[in-house]
Order: sequence, then C-alpha cells, then structure tokens
Amino acid sequence: MKKLLTLSLLLLIAVSFAFGGGAQEEEVAVEECSNRGLLDVMYCDENEDLVADLPKDESKWVNPDTLVFAYTPVEDPAVYQDIWQPFLDHLSEVTGKNIRFFSVDSYAAQVEAMRAGRLHIAGISTGPTPFAVNLAGYVPFAIMGGADGQFGYTLQVFVHADSDIQELSDLKGKRVAHTTPTSNSGNQAPTALFPDHGVVPGEDYKIEFSGSHENSALGVVAGDYDAAPVASEVVDRMAERGLYDPDDVRIIFETDPFPTTSYGHAHNLHPDLVEKVKEAFLTFEFAGTPLGDEFQQDGFIEITYKDQWAQIRKIQEHNGIEYTFEGLD
Repeated sequence: MKKLLTLSLLLLIAVSFAFGGGAQEEEVAVEECSNRGLLDVMYCDENEDLVADLPKDESKWVNPDTLVFAYTPVEDPAVYQDIWQPFLDHLSEVTGKNIRFFSVDSYAAQVEAMRAGRLHIAGISTGPTPFAVNLAGYVPFAIMGGADGQFGYTLQVFVHADSDIQELSDLKGKRVAHTTPTSNSGNQAPTALFPDHGVVPGEDYKIEFSGSHENSALGVVAGDYDAAPVASEVVDRMAERGLYDPDDVRIIFETDPFPTTSYGHAHNLHPDLVEKVKEAFLTFEFAGTPLGDEFQQDGFIEITYKDQWAQIRKIQEHNGIEYTFEGLD
C-alpha cells in the first residue's frame, strides 16, 4: 500500500509539472459541461461561441498584479518590444497593472505559456490562433485595422523577378518554401487552395519549411528557393525596413484577404479586468507611434473568433488539422 501511495504521489507531481499546475487543471477537466466543441477538456463552451467560457467557480478567476503580454514569434524580439512599449504603457495606465513583455521563440511556447497560466494577453498569428483557442483557452477579441473597419492580409506567391515561373502550375518540380506547418498563408492555405490551380503541394513539389515568412522571402531573393507563399503584411513591412528590394521579386498569385494576427486574453481573467484590457486595446491610437509606423494601421478593431476565423477554420478542416500540441509547430 505504501508503494502504491508513493507511486500515485509521484505521478500527481509529474502531471502537475508537465502542465504548469496540472492539479488545478484536472479539477477543471471534470467540471460538468454541456458543450465543449473542439476545446480541450480543461475548458467549456456552453454559450457556443467557440471559445472557452469564464470558469463558473469565481475562485478560479485570475486578477494578477502583473499582466504578461506576448507578441507572435519574430526574428528580433528586442525590436518589437520597443515597438510595443507605448501600447504597453497605455495598457498599464488603463488597467492599473504592471505589464511585462514576454518574448517567445515559437507558437508552441506561446500556447503552452497561456495554458499553464503564465501568459495573460497575446497577439497570435492567424494559423496558430485556433490552436491557442482550443488548447489554451485563448479568447481573441481584436485585430489591427483601418479607421474604416477594414482589415486583413493576402497570401502572395513570390518568385524571383528573373524567374520563368508565371503561374502556380509552373511550380511543379521546383524548390518551394513554406514557412511552418501551422502558418495559414505560409502553409495551410496553399495546401488547401493550390490544387484548384493545378499544383498539389507535397506531391508536385517538395515542401521545404523555412521557419518564417522573412526566411522564405529572403530565400527567394537569394535564389535558395524558386518560390514561396508569404503573408503580404509581413513582406510589406520587410520592404519598408529595407530588408529586400521589391523589384527583386514578382508576385504570381494572390488571394482575397485573410484576418491578420489576433489579440486576446486568457479565458480565466477576471471579467472586470477583461473589460479594462479591451478598453486599452480599443482606445489606443496608432498615429505617431512606433506601432502605427510599423504596421501602417489606424488602431485595433473588435472581432470575434466565431465570425472572423470561419474561413481559417474551414481551410484547416480541409487539411485535416487536429488541434493538438503535436500539430503545433
């Protein structure tokens, strides 16, 4: 009996460490719930808006003195921390909280941090947003956009300006860079959309994962790849910073707009705090700030995951994506 108790205790400790507070999460998992949809068993969606509900038990509501914010993984986190600082100062002023910028080096790290309760507010790229929603209780509520309420980016396919590739069907047998498996414009959308244009990624050409849109675009310029699907908003910012000359590339394909990076909070933040966080996002004016200069947008506009991510979910469903940590890269 002693051996059995010891083994059970060690197992409980291991689970707790593996999930960053697993004992509490296991309690959440066994709570009665009439609907979860695709959400992990830790979360509930009884109002069927496709995101995790606030816990019914008020003792599980979180209202920390310091809020941790993480922007989607980028090549140079230090640069983006400076870009985000004026907004973070505004967020601190509106919420009355200390704000810490958390640099992440992968989408998985970002999702795992929110799941474990170490991340409260985040900007998460288009493709990984559904993973964060379903695995970490992430609740998107805003997106960058114009004063007219318009937002979005397109998938563009880059080839070198001197290339003889003219259309998607010409990619057969070529060296084509995708970004990461979970990226929408960098992998998921091409996999779902390209077959209708005469080329099947992974069959007609071998997919070479570059790791980022920046690497893909620069790889085409350098001749490392024959072509690459990239996000327009990312490569536009690269060109503005002088990282490549737009005259060195040619666009052979472009989609209608997709939603850009989502901004949201952990599902268990105290509802009064959530209102303050939303207020901070929706009242921040981009004009004259590094954020406005970098993203060329007017501000944040309110969205819902259920509506604005419908097309992304459809693409991922077409590709047979399952929302697991194994599928998140």
